[in-house]
Amino acid sequence: MAIVNRTRAIQGLHWLVAQFRRPELMIFIPALTLAAYWLGGERMLILAALGTPLFFALGGAFRLPGGAGAVVADALTGLALRPQVVTMMDTILRESPVTGMTTACFVVQFDDASGLLDRHGRAAQTEILARCAERLCASLRTGDTLARLEGGGFAVALGQIRRLDLESAIQLCVRLQSALSSPISLNGARIYVTASIGFCLGDRATAQNGAALLDAAQVAGDEALRNGPGAIRAFAPDMTRTRADRDMLRRELEAALDDGQIRAHFQPQLSTDTGAISGFEALARWYHPERGQIPPVEFLSAIEDCGLSGRLGEVMVYNALLALSRWDKAGHKVAAVSVNFSKSELRNPGLASKLKWELDRFDLSPERLTVEILETVVAEADNDVIVSNIAAIWQMGCGVDLDDFGTGHASITSLRRFAVRRIKIDRSFVTRVDEDREQQKIVSAILSMAEQLGMQTIAEGVETPGEHAMLAQLGCGHVQGFGIARPMPVDETMDWITRHLARFSGTPRIGNRAR
Repeated sequence: MAIVNRTRAIQGLHWLVAQFRRPELMIFIPALTLAAYWLGGERMLILAALGTPLFFALGGAFRLPGGAGAVVADALTGLALRPQVVTMMDTILRESPVTGMTTACFVVQFDDASGLLDRHGRAAQTEILARCAERLCASLRTGDTLARLEGGGFAVALGQIRRLDLESAIQLCVRLQSALSSPISLNGARIYVTASIGFCLGDRATAQNGAALLDAAQVAGDEALRNGPGAIRAFAPDMTRTRADRDMLRRELEAALDDGQIRAHFQPQLSTDTGAISGFEALARWYHPERGQIPPVEFLSAIEDCGLSGRLGEVMVYNALLALSRWDKAGHKVAAVSVNFSKSELRNPGLASKLKWELDRFDLSPERLTVEILETVVAEADNDVIVSNIAAIWQMGCGVDLDDFGTGHASITSLRRFAVRRIKIDRSFVTRVDEDREQQKIVSAILSMAEQLGMQTIAEGVETPGEHAMLAQLGCGHVQGFGIARPMPVDETMDWITRHLARFSGTPRIGNRAR
């Protein structure tokens, strides 16, 4: 019974302290001073006038909303940081059984944050974040706290609130997104930003403390960002399992890249004039120790999502140059090997110097390495880093191929701007080109444009002798696909090259091409 009474006394004390933290109670200070004068004269008046504000100050009534008075300011934005917002929510959740008040946490993540940095630079990104912080603050109540998170996102911790349901939380998310929807004027440009938001209500976190609440909101925010732009997600317990699975996959992929489980297979490319091998394309394959060979469709997107594209690129370049060295030692004449580069890899300012170092390491000339870039990257690239990287690769002497041509709406200006050496006709235009007259018209138009621009051409996805023959007649310079050979390990390419040379020795040059 004594323990129960003591617990009730402590809860009552917490409640009393919480009440004196409410600044609106200071409205009673004039009444208290008058009562003191009435009961005790001037001495009591002076004591009440000086002591009452001090009492409220010690109780915390003069703290800034969300505990900002004790906040260590971020040097860039002046916002609260992670520890302060966690402490604030800790306090509210701890006092919730007494006060009946709760809180919630929202994590705001900017869609295409890396693209924003690439297009406008670090200084502009900082200014944009500051403007967004101002807009978000204007959308919040007095008592709510906005904090800056690592990586450029924001956390919103609601001050004490009596009741908050799912619908009200979603409405707040929409209000925050609307606050960011107006364009930001910066250096004469109008910049539009969008954000995806994840949130967790105070009673839905895995534990009743600020750290668990913020972590749950971040899990929901990551899920929203993956489904964006402009997505909203509420925390659900299975999201934690999904993120754990994703983290485990990342660790597994990192180990696979480091241990050599992911390595290159090589698909030959042939000249349609002579049938000679004009090059090979390096394609990633994963040899899992338990599951066997995993198709690229099952892991390439995961590598991109996990931010491991750069590491994969290093592995593929190394495998490609090692294969060239082995072919040279075996006496096989392979002019070049192609390696695909993603948009994220092309954002690396040190890409060109890294490629040059690798080429020097294997004592190979730059023209023997071809960099393949998706047409969608070229069509969307207004990024100075990507443009300068491709220019540096071209000036170094490497070839630049435009992959999946016809799917990304790249302009002729873009083709010239990026010094494209060869365009790779997408397989969707190659399928049944020997039977479909409309396909032939499209391919003929692409080949005519390339010829006028002085570019070479290669068709991918060639699967039948008929397609091969028709592409040769239409004037396509090179072909590759399953109809010629499937991608194979470098060891198997040795025998394939020998068989191919024996088969095509003395093959006459194809002439009288259709126009």
